[in-house]
Amino acid sequence: MVFSASMARAEDQLGDPFSYLKRQALFVALGLGVMWLTSRVPYSQWRRLARPLLLAGLALLVLVLIPGIGQVRNEARRWIGFGPASFQPSEFMKFAIVVFMADYLAGVRDFRRLRTLFLPGAVLGLVFVLIMLEPDMGTALAIAGTVFVLLFAAGAELWHLGGLSLAGAAAATYYAFSAEYRRDRILNFLNPERDPLGSSYQVLQGLYALASGHLFGVGVGRSRQKFWYLPEPHTDYIFAIIGEELGFLGALVTLLLFLLFTWRGYRTAAAAPDRFASLLATGITTMIALQAVMNIAVVTASMPATGIPLPFISYGGSSLLVTLAGVGILLGVSRYRTYG
Repeated sequence: MVFSASMARAEDQLGDPFSYLKRQALFVALGLGVMWLTSRVPYSQWRRLARPLLLAGLALLVLVLIPGIGQVRNEARRWIGFGPASFQPSEFMKFAIVVFMADYLAGVRDFRRLRTLFLPGAVLGLVFVLIMLEPDMGTALAIAGTVFVLLFAAGAELWHLGGLSLAGAAAATYYAFSAEYRRDRILNFLNPERDPLGSSYQVLQGLYALASGHLFGVGVGRSRQKFWYLPEPHTDYIFAIIGEELGFLGALVTLLLFLLFTWRGYRTAAAAPDRFASLLATGITTMIALQAVMNIAVVTASMPATGIPLPFISYGGSSLLVTLAGVGILLGVSRYRTYG
């Protein structure tokens, strides 16, 4: 699907229709290697790395904001370049904050004291602000949602979670309306026909692609929307190309595969041998599942547009490597499962 969605753009911009396919194949090979390595590491070792990983993630989020270090693409400073390659620190932070939160929450036995939530709340707030400075609201919301689920799974008081939710909603609302383009996305979500050739263009083109697929799709490689109608067809909007080329059935199979992954991930968490392993598996599963939900919701105009890749499928090295590293940890935890 990456090849099919990117071939026209690759031919036009790079002179090689296989360019993105070759890169993604390299990312897949590296990602599978990383997945194998993380699956061989005893899950308890990740607890020792919780704080170093978080500090490294915070340092990278600061570095990417420095001019000359962070690369600017589409008016966002989200990447750090290494020669011909680049890395997205916010993707690493998704992994780091799950490990840190699982470690911290595994040690909390009494959530009735409000101060037990001070550290996770402060860390989440700092990470949210740093990522929004890039800006990258989709990733910030995915991280916030994952931390909320981890707090719930760990046994936090509901009224504490309600307070955090209100604070988070207030912060998200402020950031959503603090920039004109984000404000337009929300207004266009409520009325997509408001600006069909402007800020609503991408949303409408995605819906056209899905509608064109009907039940069985137009056929692999035969998408019309990828020919410069739909921006980012191989990244954030690849689900629209899946719907167009493979139809409703192809989109449904994709959804069912994500549901199967989520069920297996939470089943692994439920059968984990200890509290840390359970929270670690819960966090990784939630992060991947939540990103899939958000991406598909954006493509189907079920929520305001925000840039976030579709796990496993969208083009991009950083996202794929981090996602497969997380899957490796899930596999590692599953080896110690204790089903009743």
